[in-house]
Amino acid sequence: MSRSAPQRFGDLEPSKWPGERLGLPQTGPRSVARVGRRVIAIIIDWALAALPAYLLIGGPHPELWNIAIFAIMQIVFSPTIGGSIGHRLLGMRVVPIAGGWVGLWRPVVRTLLLCLVIPVLVWDSDQRAFHDKIAGTVLIRG
Repeated sequence: MSRSAPQRFGDLEPSKWPGERLGLPQTGPRSVARVGRRVIAIIIDWALAALPAYLLIGGPHPELWNIAIFAIMQIVFSPTIGGSIGHRLLGMRVVPIAGGWVGLWRPVVRTLLLCLVIPVLVWDSDQRAFHDKIAGTVLIRG
């Protein structure tokens, strides 16, 4: 006897491509941003946050300033320009799954979880990390 729809959470079949279950295309604009772009974007964002943290502020714990500046950049730029500077330079943007404007709370939740690092390492077959799932967002090619 075959089932047409999953009955339990564990029965959910993996996507054939990242974003399939979200109704996103396999490639091109609006497709889920792939890992390589994401890694380069976060390196860009971290470096941009490190410049003022280490060169201008300094002090005994510049790494804390680096995290704070990184978080502020994520929270400010996601709702205003559609993603961080690294995202935008690499042609990506953060959008809510439900559509519309990303709002203010999603970037805050997403960034707090992003700064914890571990949620970023937990992915699903749509290549959405835990921080995006909780915030109800997806990083797409723009």
